[in-house]
Amino acid sequence: MAEIVRLNAPGGVEQLDLSRAELPPPTADEVRLRQTAIGVNFIDIYQRAGLYPLPPAAILGVEAVGVVAALGADVTGLAVGDRVAYAGAPVGAYASERNLPAWRALKLPDEVLDEEAASAFLKGITAYMLLRRIYPVERGTTVLVHAAAGGLGQLLTRWARRLEATVIGVVGSGPKADIARAAGAQRVIVGRDADLAKEVASLTDGRGVDVAYDGIGGRTLQKTLACVRPFGVVASIGQAGGPIPPLDVEELGPRRSLILARPSVMAYMNDADEYRRAAEAVITALSTGDLQGRGRAYPLSEVAQAHSDLEAGRTSGAIYLTP
Repeated sequence: MAEIVRLNAPGGVEQLDLSRAELPPPTADEVRLRQTAIGVNFIDIYQRAGLYPLPPAAILGVEAVGVVAALGADVTGLAVGDRVAYAGAPVGAYASERNLPAWRALKLPDEVLDEEAASAFLKGITAYMLLRRIYPVERGTTVLVHAAAGGLGQLLTRWARRLEATVIGVVGSGPKADIARAAGAQRVIVGRDADLAKEVASLTDGRGVDVAYDGIGGRTLQKTLACVRPFGVVASIGQAGGPIPPLDVEELGPRRSLILARPSVMAYMNDADEYRRAAEAVITALSTGDLQGRGRAYPLSEVAQAHSDLEAGRTSGAIYLTP
């Protein structure tokens, strides 16, 4: 019997129900995983709340690390006992065991710990998408990273610094500023009520940044638009601070001449080639120590507390569940 977390109905953390279920045998193109560490992400909160609707009684979760326990008849390239990581659809990671399409599972080298991969796999793929696909960051690029002390924010900062970019981080408090600087941010703006445009203009000699990553949403997105140079890119990647108000296209141009991206990492990972390319880059970066991803652990039975802490901003860095 597998221990699972079902979503009874869209809503708050009280809708998360810990129970047990018997799993069917894996189909021909699936593997059975005994999971060891399960990533927790803002997309899980959006799905729990109903922003991204799920089928009734769905099991949340889009990434985890585990050990292959059984193989479908047509599966090749994997063996029972292999340690693997995965991310993407179908949802269902909040479980001690699960069946998974075999093409999603990538082997992990010994030097990458389970908790490191569970903390960084999806966030690393997201960072790769943003830094490589949405805007090609390179030496000399100046980037703005909101929530720079968070799990994704730290990974974005570290990876952008590897690419020799200049990183301006935005955080909510002094202690989080220290975390952002430790991740590599050369400049840090503290406080959600700060005059972002003025601060960024001062730090960039009035030019603005080349690309900004905004996972805060709410009213912050309009502030972010004012921080980017003409023909620069704003990537809106979430709304942890609340729904984004309707945006007038005149806010983008022609005066500002901005490019607004609203990328979905889930859609990105549905392309098998893109998924594997990004995932292998993340695993390599974890193996070499270029990315560091170990987060805070919660037992699977405390999933409601994990969601509450993440949603309320009481965490810094990544968090994960242990069955």
